[in-house]
Amino acid sequence: MEKSFLIPISRRDLLKLAGVTAVGTVLGSNKNSAAAAPAPPQKFNFNEAQLPTLLRADVCVVGGGPAGTAAAVTAARNGASVVLVEQGVVLGGLQTQGLVYPAMPTRVFNSDTPYITDLNKRFAMHGIDVDFVKEEPKYKNGGDARQYTPELLAFIYDELCADYKVDVLYNATLVGANTAGGKISSVVIHTVEGLSKIEANIFIDATGDAVLSRFAGVKVERGSEHTGRNQKMSFRFEMGGVEEMKVYKFFVKKLKDGWCESKPPEFEFAKTTYTEKFYYEGIQRGEVTKDDVAYIQAFTIVGKPGTLSMNCPEVSPYIFSATSAVDRSKAIQQGRIMIRRLANFFKKNIPGFKKAYISREASMLGVRESWRIHGKYYMTADDYSNARKFPDAVCRSAYPIDIHDENLSLSHMLKDGEFYEIPYRALVTNELSNLLVVGRCISANFSAQASVRIQPTCMSMGEAAGIAAAYGLKNNFPVNAIDWSALPADMRSYVSAG
Repeated sequence: MEKSFLIPISRRDLLKLAGVTAVGTVLGSNKNSAAAAPAPPQKFNFNEAQLPTLLRADVCVVGGGPAGTAAAVTAARNGASVVLVEQGVVLGGLQTQGLVYPAMPTRVFNSDTPYITDLNKRFAMHGIDVDFVKEEPKYKNGGDARQYTPELLAFIYDELCADYKVDVLYNATLVGANTAGGKISSVVIHTVEGLSKIEANIFIDATGDAVLSRFAGVKVERGSEHTGRNQKMSFRFEMGGVEEMKVYKFFVKKLKDGWCESKPPEFEFAKTTYTEKFYYEGIQRGEVTKDDVAYIQAFTIVGKPGTLSMNCPEVSPYIFSATSAVDRSKAIQQGRIMIRRLANFFKKNIPGFKKAYISREASMLGVRESWRIHGKYYMTADDYSNARKFPDAVCRSAYPIDIHDENLSLSHMLKDGEFYEIPYRALVTNELSNLLVVGRCISANFSAQASVRIQPTCMSMGEAAGIAAAYGLKNNFPVNAIDWSALPADMRSYVSAG
């Protein structure tokens, strides 16, 4: 029997690391802040620690969500050796662990980049059509909602990584970064073996919370510049044993809900102007609270008949901050209580739910926004409202500025046919020449981030980062100095329409 758990680090080095500063950054909440203040980078002196090197690669991607997996697969497809570090035991992040499906639509023609096309083809090979909108899709090639069955998506991600020889490191938590001369030389991770490091030439931050960027000293900000609050977080769940047609008839026939015209097997219901009285009566009876039903939305799941995905409950940003570790834990506990109340309410009051049960809870809190970097280009709501195009664009979208906070209204929606683009410069930093940042934590203000954060744009950003990483390696060129518009068109995943 082992006497102790041995971390591969000397006592001298451990004492050095004890001089950690800015611990309050991890535990502090911004919910009482009048404005969004930059979070100071945490200072962990790992540079002098004698840590073993666990892996070496051309590219190290931290975070295996939609953006990170796309980045890793694409970099490997373009000839780079890649390590993908994932904290959980499944790739996909919020797509699989957070139960966030379907993927929200870009609402613009021809938005699919090659990686997304390949992913959709792989689903079709396994017998599932991912297009959520079947009857006369409004948008061609990616503009409409997509449904990625979570269990199959997890398998396909592993399949993609195996096909392109990406080394996936599961159950690995990022705890630090070593930097020198304006570069990241290695990242420090914690695994079952203890502390170790991964060395690479290029690093991609796909953590969603800009964790690698903060460890490496990149300028970041968090929350709304007006209130300091983050967007609401969700704790999603699934219910099985649902008789979908009975649910459909209840909402469409009895409650006269004209919001959703789709029918099973592809059906959704929500709290709308047609149905709010139904939920209000539940509050009056004491079956649910006002917070429980503040936001209600549920979808059928392609490939999982009789199961509904619940895009709820949401937890209040007035109480729980997405940038507080303590608040996140409390939000999960509160969310779990809310899930039980909602499930019981549905079973009692909606025909078709009588024999239903909670079949799955998310294993990841649904964070919409936390920390964001301030990179070479800083996106704002003006870029959205002006439908701005960029020579170095990596993708396009017309998804609205979707802010989940009752006191921060939707500022603008683009007209049909209009779209904006996301520039490559929003994925790179001034501080570090070998760092790319993808996903919801790219360089954007609070309002702009509320549009760019959806799954299709995150995957396309990751794809572009993978191409850029491989290009930088082959040409010995810093990734934060790459001119995306100067790359040959057939090499880019997206060419600007501007």
